[in-house]
Amino acid sequence: MTDQTDITIQGIIAASRGLIVSCQAYPGEPLRTPEVTARMCQAVVEGGAVAVRVQGVVDIAAARQAVQVPVVGLIKYGHDGVYITPSVAHARACAQAGASIVAIDATDRPRLGGNFADACAAIHDEFPGVAVMADCGSLEDALRAEDAGADLIGTTLGGYTPDRPKTDGPDFEFIDQVCERITKPIVVEGRIHTVEQLRQVWTRPIHAACVGTAITHPTSITRWFANVTN
Repeated sequence: MTDQTDITIQGIIAASRGLIVSCQAYPGEPLRTPEVTARMCQAVVEGGAVAVRVQGVVDIAAARQAVQVPVVGLIKYGHDGVYITPSVAHARACAQAGASIVAIDATDRPRLGGNFADACAAIHDEFPGVAVMADCGSLEDALRAEDAGADLIGTTLGGYTPDRPKTDGPDFEFIDQVCERITKPIVVEGRIHTVEQLRQVWTRPIHAACVGTAITHPTSITRWFANVTN
């Protein structure tokens, strides 16, 4: 029998160069409602997204009802250190809300409860068919996450932890390191702001790429244009 987790992952990578789109707004912003998130998810799926990435249990549930593609769910709690699904309880809440894949910070920094391996094991043991995506900030994170049983390895936190400098665009050095050493499916995420940058990402042997701000965050996009001077 085919494992449902494998089916979930294949739903993302079945199409060559599968594009995941992150549909998130920050607290207090005009678009920060589950209804808007759900509509945004529908819009990007219509445009060709093979999965969506959504934060918060209410938004995850709304997205799950709105689209048929896999929903990568996470919970952001706090602002510093580990704030992407920072505990086993947060990971469980994502799965209970309907996430097909739970994204979890895979760094070795202190967190609220348990570590990445604990959260990964809890999802696999308690929610058959739900996959785990490791949000990594370094090659060391990626290697630990693969050993811990992560189903997908993401470069999400490259440049957002002390391990690596923050690059203007994608951290291609980090991406290449992961591609050389990791055997699990790889999702490149982080500062893909242009089509040309995405083209460069696709030259690597990866399985999917995730784009967020450049597609679904009009406040940031507007600032890019508004800050252009003559």
